[in-house]
Amino acid sequence: MQCFDATRNSAPFDQDELRQTFGCFATGVTVVTTLGTDGLPIGLVVNSFSSVSLAPSRPAFTSHTAFAVNIMPVEAKDETMQFARPSDDKFSGVSWEAGFHGVPVLKSAIATLECETARRIESGDHEIYIGDVRAISRTDGIPLIFHRGRFADLGQVI
Repeated sequence: MQCFDATRNSAPFDQDELRQTFGCFATGVTVVTTLGTDGLPIGLVVNSFSSVSLAPSRPAFTSHTAFAVNIMPVEAKDETMQFARPSDDKFSGVSWEAGFHGVPVLKSAIATLECETARRIESGDHEIYIGDVRAISRTDGIPLIFHRGRFADLGQVI
């Protein structure tokens, strides 16, 4: 599979490069279990388990055809918090550039996935967004993670 963003003249990237970019995102690890059709227990490792916002800002995302996932480093904790708090201008003082279809790509991010919205799945007052990755970038850095209601860093990697 080769993907590229023709609007930014970026070089194509392969599945390995995409996997390495996804790997910049520190994620929790869960084991999801159920019973199979034969009644026996089955399980699998899932790392895309997530909670949802109690007050989503969905209208802003439904009006555009693209989005960027900016994976933030430990050093950008304050900048990240700026996006978590209510504000009329969350981009105040934030360095960014226009990415795929003009979406903001944060310069402080250690990795970015620029996506074209492929599908939206509604569920109550929330939506799940599925995107086709059109451009990627990554650099060295320690990812900012969230654990038990607080920001943390990886500490020792095992």
